Amino acid sequence: MTKVKDVFTNPTAREKYLRDLEQDPVALAQWKETFENALFDSVAIALPYTEAGKFSLTSREVYSYNFSLNPGERLQVEVDADSLNTLVFLDLYRQEIDSAITYEHLLAADFNSKILQHEINEPGIYKLLIQPEISASSPFRLNIYKEAVYKFPVAGRGNSAVQSYWGAARDGGRRSHEGIDIFAPKGTPVIAATEGRVSRTGNRGLGGKQVWMRDNKRGTSLYYAHLDSVIATPGQRVSPGDTLGLVGNTGNARTTPPHLHFGIYKGYRGAQNPLPYVYQTPLPESMAPTETASEYLLATGTANLRKGPSTKAQIASRIKVQDTLYYLGETKDWYHTRLGNENFFVHKSLARPL
Repeated sequence: MTKVKDVFTNPTAREKYLRDLEQDPVALAQWKETFENALFDSVAIALPYTEAGKFSLTSREVYSYNFSLNPGERLQVEVDADSLNTLVFLDLYRQEIDSAITYEHLLAADFNSKILQHEINEPGIYKLLIQPEISASSPFRLNIYKEAVYKFPVAGRGNSAVQSYWGAARDGGRRSHEGIDIFAPKGTPVIAATEGRVSRTGNRGLGGKQVWMRDNKRGTSLYYAHLDSVIATPGQRVSPGDTLGLVGNTGNARTTPPHLHFGIYKGYRGAQNPLPYVYQTPLPESMAPTETASEYLLATGTANLRKGPSTKAQIASRIKVQDTLYYLGETKDWYHTRLGNENFFVHKSLARPL
């Protein structure tokens, strides 16, 4: 009967789990309280990020991470627990700032899924909460990274070919650059960055020989300018990688080396920064499951506890020699730890497993 009801009510993964915990009200209350508190206790990370750690029977930990994202980026989250039966709940929020900081819930992973994916439409700070089920006892590996939603628009080129960026001054400061310039030899193929339709082509104004294509899925128009020649035709349906034209220096680029001016426009919002839509970000470096047997770390010196795995991250607390920290995981040169009710990072040179 419950499964039939779920077809109509479409409960979230968390709601399904909480329903099954109704027979243990104490555990239910603690699990919910831990999750709610985690909304206001985060560490700040840069993407890509990878961590290896342990879900422990003795801790009802919620892993909480803040990071910034921009339109044109797609967030990818993957949790790999050694026990395939371990339930892990993934929830994504976006930070809102009015008179106080609050968080809008955007997405939850499906029940029994350890993967979350979300395409970003609004710039801002995002929060990811990862909560294992109450009985979880398993090493885990976590990958959080982002990828561009569009293919790079010049064949055989990548990030290093972008040499003029969004917002750069033009005409002595009278206007700003509404796009990015991607430099390549004349005649290099300029390609469709996504699936769509060529809306128009022409040879006019500052852009010289140009192609406009429409991405109806995202409501964006993609602008390719300064072409040496146009190959696409108006009304043509194109797939990612199809050739639209060839790199050149027509229009007001006659005195510059050949390059593609690439722009993105979105309805009433106008010009968008195209770089996040095409920037090729690295994948996380793989980490082996942690072999740390202890659930605790012992400080080996006076140490700063930071709100991120970097010496540039905010210092939020300090510890002394022989102080004890709760071990959550590790990433590269840093331990992810808890002291009291807060999460921190401490450099591995300043602590060791008990």
